[in-house]
Amino acid sequence: MKSLCLAFLSIACAAAQSVPIRVDLANRAAPLGSIWSFFGHDEPNYTYMKDGRKLLSELSALSSVPVYVRVHSLLVTGDGIAALKWGSTNAYTEDASGRPIYDWTITDRIFDTYIERKMKPLVQIGFMPEALSTHPEPYRHHWKPGDNYNDIYTGWAYPPKDYAKWAELVYQWALHCSQRYGKAEVESWLWEVWNEPNGGYWKATPEEYHKLYDYSVDAVRRAIPSARVGGPDSTSPAGVSAAAFLRNFLEHALHGKNYATGQTGSPLDFVSFHAKGSPKFAEGSVVMGIENQLRDLSKGFEIVASYPELKGRPVIVGESDPEGCAACSSRVYPQNAYRNGVMYSSYTAAVMPRHLDLAAKYGVNLLGAVTWAFEFEDQPYFDGFRDLATNGIDKPVLNVFRMLGMMTGSRVAVENPSAASLDDMLAGGVKQKPDVHALASAGPHSAAILVSNYHDSAKPGPPAHIGLAISGLPPGRALLHHYRVDDQYSNSYELWKQMGSPQQPTPDQYAQLERAGQLQLLESPRWIAPQDGRAQLEFDLPLHGVSLLVLAW
Repeated sequence: MKSLCLAFLSIACAAAQSVPIRVDLANRAAPLGSIWSFFGHDEPNYTYMKDGRKLLSELSALSSVPVYVRVHSLLVTGDGIAALKWGSTNAYTEDASGRPIYDWTITDRIFDTYIERKMKPLVQIGFMPEALSTHPEPYRHHWKPGDNYNDIYTGWAYPPKDYAKWAELVYQWALHCSQRYGKAEVESWLWEVWNEPNGGYWKATPEEYHKLYDYSVDAVRRAIPSARVGGPDSTSPAGVSAAAFLRNFLEHALHGKNYATGQTGSPLDFVSFHAKGSPKFAEGSVVMGIENQLRDLSKGFEIVASYPELKGRPVIVGESDPEGCAACSSRVYPQNAYRNGVMYSSYTAAVMPRHLDLAAKYGVNLLGAVTWAFEFEDQPYFDGFRDLATNGIDKPVLNVFRMLGMMTGSRVAVENPSAASLDDMLAGGVKQKPDVHALASAGPHSAAILVSNYHDSAKPGPPAHIGLAISGLPPGRALLHHYRVDDQYSNSYELWKQMGSPQQPTPDQYAQLERAGQLQLLESPRWIAPQDGRAQLEFDLPLHGVSLLVLAW
């Protein structure tokens, strides 16, 4: 048994961990912000379908600030029928003489769905309409999990054969949005050019992307002079070539000759790049690669911080996820088996605060981190996609976003020696003892403390006994709500398995699953009576469990 306990990732043999955490509500830093109120997905036509509308309503309700949504393929030619890794709006076609035909029916339907819910588009300008592509055939792909991923890159990934027509398309689109939704509304949106132009999504050179960027942002600004524009939404900058691409783009945007105007530089109101983890399947279990996502964040922030001209400029992590393919289900890719249950929820609770820590380390202004997960309409229940809900049933990870959405006010000081250090996580993730981490915030009349018990391995392990010491409380009593996500609470997946994993739940089963998908209390709300502004709370937190403690006075 001793040799087994020494084996790599064997955490089941460890004894229960006693974890003291101290939170000082009087020691407040800057406003916490809501970097987690950003979501995105590949398939834009899911937006206005039944379960898409339901999920968007829930995402809008989880935050006190507007939620931003980013989707691919808003200018792709097609019939508007959704499929995996595919979407279309038919916004641009041409008549027999080559004259443009604009049709905003589907793009309006997408944006209307957001606006009705008080959400904001993070407008992705792309991809290339068939009539403008330099290599239009083949155009429509029919990719499915298990196929070669490169099959998705077809005619929509190529540059325009006529940049003037492309610019006019972007101008007319932005002008239409301004007229339909109003100047004040579209000024609150974010506009970015393309997606991952240093990878398969762009079948051209970096210089041609610079040209596309210049023409696109100039067109948006001509229609909406105060529009917020940015890019490049390039891939993971921890890679040498990706880092070089990001630097090259920033040099162009800051100091290069603008292809559209001939002037120096191009408008850049925010900088965006992607950060991805890399899970593996080893010894019969999923092992997450949180260190890879953190390295991307670290390198991207380092690059932005190296330009004095970008001091204070907002940064958006355009996709920030445990790995790279939301539509690659765990049925086909076993390393993705973390997605349905508490591995995904605890990973999210552990990684989101580290976004803030790394941004503070490099002194960058992190505006948002886009979680690239939505829902996959009319697919089997819990089919292992990276999504927030399945067939209208919320997954555990969505409840962590509900927890994060309740964290408002200023970030407050936390003393927590059991949390993994940034240096250790960057070096090797969380492969030894679990990372028991706490993030705390406080406002005028409330405080919220998020505690997570995370490990990279999906293997079982003991709970952590949390001794939470809170100071800086005001006189009088405080009302405590203790929310929990683990195998027993706020977990529709575990209930679904207990039901026998039905693919056609009865109406009663579906109602039970819906309830299980909501955020649940660990215990009934109760009043506590701090002494001299201090309170001590004790509770056990299972491995891969997440607690949110909300105090109101």
